[in-house]
Amino acid sequence: MGQLNTFPLSFKVKGKRIIIVGGSDEALNKVRLVSKTTGSVEIYSRHIEADFAAFGAVTHERALRAEDLVGAALVFVAETGPDAELAKAEARRLGIPLNVVDVPAECDFYTPSIVERAPLTVAISTEGDAPVLARLVRAQIEALLAPGIGKIASLAGRLRQKAESLIHDGAARRRYYEDLVTSPTIERAAAGGDGVDAAERLLSAHVANGAGQGAVWLIGAGPGSEDLLTLRAQRLLQQADVIVHDQLVPAAVVEMGRRDAEQICVGKARGHHSFSQAQINTLLVRLAREGRKVARLKSGDPMVFGRAGEEIAALRKAGIAYEIVPGVSAALAAAADTATPVTLRRVASGLVMATAHGADDGDLAHWAALSQSGLTLALYMGKAIAAETAGRLIAHGAAADLPVGIVVNAGRADSTSYAATLGGLAAGAADFADGPAVILVGRAVAHGDWSQAAAAATETFKVA
Repeated sequence: MGQLNTFPLSFKVKGKRIIIVGGSDEALNKVRLVSKTTGSVEIYSRHIEADFAAFGAVTHERALRAEDLVGAALVFVAETGPDAELAKAEARRLGIPLNVVDVPAECDFYTPSIVERAPLTVAISTEGDAPVLARLVRAQIEALLAPGIGKIASLAGRLRQKAESLIHDGAARRRYYEDLVTSPTIERAAAGGDGVDAAERLLSAHVANGAGQGAVWLIGAGPGSEDLLTLRAQRLLQQADVIVHDQLVPAAVVEMGRRDAEQICVGKARGHHSFSQAQINTLLVRLAREGRKVARLKSGDPMVFGRAGEEIAALRKAGIAYEIVPGVSAALAAAADTATPVTLRRVASGLVMATAHGADDGDLAHWAALSQSGLTLALYMGKAIAAETAGRLIAHGAAADLPVGIVVNAGRADSTSYAATLGGLAAGAADFADGPAVILVGRAVAHGDWSQAAAAATETFKVA
C-alpha cells in the first residue's frame, strides 16, 4: 500500500479571513466551496467577471496590496499575473497556507471534493492526481448519507455532556449514539424541528432499559436490479444489523447491505412458503425488541402486494418504530422495459394494479369493465394462469382484440417480453421464461415498443 503525501485534517476558519485572488469562474468555484464555512471571504481582482453576489463575499475590484494578506487564514490564487505572484510571495513569507488553482506543485494544500452535512463533513482527495475520481466517490458517499444527518450530528453534540453524565459505560454510550443517528423517529423529529425532545426521550430510554431500541425498515427492493434501489434504501441497508428478505429479492441486492449483517430469507415463492406471514411478523418484532436495526427487504414496492399492511399492524401493536421506503413496482418496471405509456391522453386515463392469482368472478367482471372504460390493467402473479385469466376476462365482456403485453423479470438484465391480444392469449398459453411476470392489458399497450417481444399467441397486436 502506498503512502500519503498529504495529511487530511479539518482547518478552523471560524471568524477568520479567507482570501481569493481572482475574479473569473475559477475563483467563483473556490468561493462556492469556502462560503459554506463561517469564515469571512474576501475577493481581490482588477477585473471582477463572475457574479459573487449570492455568496456574501466582500469583493475588491483593484490591485492586490501586500497588507491585504496580513492575518489571513487561507489564500487561494485563481488567476495569473502580478497580483497572483504577489499573493504567492506574501503567503509564503507570512506562513499562510496557499492553494494555487490547477497548479499542484505550488500548493501547500489541496481542496478536496466535499460532502457537506454541517457540522458533518466528508472530504475526498486524490492529492490533485484524479479530481474526476474524487467527484465520483463523493457522489457515492452522498447517496449513503441522509440529507438531515447534519441536524442529527448537531443533536449528538448538544446532548454529549448529558449523555456522558448519565451513561458511564463507553459501550452503552456508543449504543445510544448509534440509535440516535439511525432512528427513523429521530430523523423525522429533526426534519420537523430541532429534535431535542425526541433525542432526550431516547436517552432516557437507554438509561432506564440499559439497551438500545430497535427499528424496522420496510424497504422496496424494486424489480431486482441493484441500480434501481433508491438512495434511501441503499443507505438503510448499510445501517441494518439484520436483513430479512423475500425469496424473489436477488442475492446481489441483499449483498448491498453490511458485510457483517445477518441475512434471513423468509422464503415466500409461488407454492412454497417456508415462513408464514404470522411467523414473519413475530420475527420482525423479536429482532427489533433485541435492539437490532432490521431491513425488511421486499421485492418491488412494500405497499404493492408486499403484505406490508400486516407487518405494519404487528409493529404498531408492539410499539416498534418503523419506516417505509418505497421501491419500483414491477408494473412500472415492465412499462419502462417496453416504453409502454400505461396512461395515455385520449387512450388510457388510469392504471389498475391487481393480482390475478386467486381472483374470483367478481374481480374479473370488475377488471373487464375497467378495461372497456379505457384503463390499463397490470396483473401480477398470473403467468401460470394467463390463458385462463384472458378467457375469463373475455367472458365478462372484455374485448378480444385488447392488446396484451407480458414482461417476465421486468427491470432486470434478463427481462423478456411477449405480445398478444386477449383473444389470442385465451386460445392457448405460451411457454414463458422463468421468473415473475406482469401482464399489461389495454389499448395503451399497443403504443409501447414491443418490437423485441416474442409472440405469446398466434394472434398478436400490431405496434402503433
